[in-house]
Amino acid sequence: MSRLQRIARPALLAVGACLALGALALQAAFEPQGDSPVGGAATVEADGRNAFSFPAANLSDEERARFAVGNSFFRRNWVEAPSSTTARDGLGPHFIARSCGACHLQDGRGAPPGAGEPAVALLIRLSVPGRNAHGGPVPEPVYGDQFDNAAVTGVKPEGQVTLRHTQVHGRFADGTPYTLQKPHYGFARLGYGPMRPDTMLSPRIAPQMIGMGLLEAIPEAEIERNAQRQAAAAGPIKGRPNRVWDAFAQRQMTGRFGWKANVATLAHQTAGAFLGDIGITSSRFPDEACTPSQKDCLAAPRGGQPNIDDTTLANVVFYEATLAPPARRRPEHPVVQRGEQIFHAAQCAACHRPSYVTGAPPLPEFSSAKLAGQRIWPYTDLLLHDMGEGLADGRPDFEANGRQWKTPPLWGIGLIPDVNGHQRLLHDGRARGVLEAVLWHGGEAAASRDAVLRLSKDERDALVRFVESL
Repeated sequence: MSRLQRIARPALLAVGACLALGALALQAAFEPQGDSPVGGAATVEADGRNAFSFPAANLSDEERARFAVGNSFFRRNWVEAPSSTTARDGLGPHFIARSCGACHLQDGRGAPPGAGEPAVALLIRLSVPGRNAHGGPVPEPVYGDQFDNAAVTGVKPEGQVTLRHTQVHGRFADGTPYTLQKPHYGFARLGYGPMRPDTMLSPRIAPQMIGMGLLEAIPEAEIERNAQRQAAAAGPIKGRPNRVWDAFAQRQMTGRFGWKANVATLAHQTAGAFLGDIGITSSRFPDEACTPSQKDCLAAPRGGQPNIDDTTLANVVFYEATLAPPARRRPEHPVVQRGEQIFHAAQCAACHRPSYVTGAPPLPEFSSAKLAGQRIWPYTDLLLHDMGEGLADGRPDFEANGRQWKTPPLWGIGLIPDVNGHQRLLHDGRARGVLEAVLWHGGEAAASRDAVLRLSKDERDALVRFVESL
């Protein structure tokens, strides 16, 4: 018996008989990550407020210069048109933020708004029943595909997002109580009248930006293989890929970005966010997001056509693609190692697949060839899973239904408090830390959640310590 197995043996017994066969199967194939570089040669040693903001360690000097240019356009504010600053004008007419960095502060994760605060890092997707020409959601006819709570001079904001919470109480098997916060969203001061009664809404928090290019370089075949393995295995875990339209590739592709894997490439994600969140048009998204009902929006000054040129957009995407994942913290610690065994025994790795070897990025002009051929440890299968009614938003997105969410990568999760001063997790930031995020798991993940509910406090602490080391 190995040292790791001796450390974890009590925890393996604690997860319960319902997971015994699956746990044994996972143990047979379990390869501890140890101090293997999180992002291969791209990994950086970093902590503190800037931990998510470093370029991949293996970039050339020329690529680092391009990274710096993209960084400047990611972080700096766009301004209203007309302006003497023609390279950065065209903000709005409706928008959520004035820059990418306003939502992804320090390239990190957003948080839900506090009482009386505007929703900046939390956007609300909107749609009505049906599918568009590419199989995606149909925008709400008056407010479009997302709700924007800010506007340029002379244009009405769409309104305000309201947020309140109710408490959900429960207990661990050892009697320790816990309280979760269930969010309830709504709108106030609607600028253009009521929405359609059948409008579906979905809150989405801005995630941290590290390792995006490495995730994009995971071969599609590996994502499909994840789904095939889960389909062939016993048990409730049956993830499936989303198939989405990509504006840059001009074809259907496997989704991997967004909380429902509703975007296939980082270029599409970035250009779409420029338009939806800041109101910045590009050659692939040339039309302002004004609906026919929003006459003041349609009449507002436009700035350059498009607002961001192809070269600048490509530099921003390159910057995002080459943000480095930071190295793990203290992977050799016995408590971290014990938590790793508990993580696998509770079947968390069935969805949070630990590692891959990257291939070539699908759009090489937006990335670096040095991201290919790297052994990476993101802890995700990039598949959609039914997460139960507690997390359901009731809104389809391409092939994702209203109960499905993509497995988010776990790398860097323990550095969010350093970078952003909070640890709000899940798609809408409702969870106040790793353990609360686990307790919200339902549907396919209910057995893993129940296994965690049966753990002792020391075992729960070890599990959290491991996840926060990633």
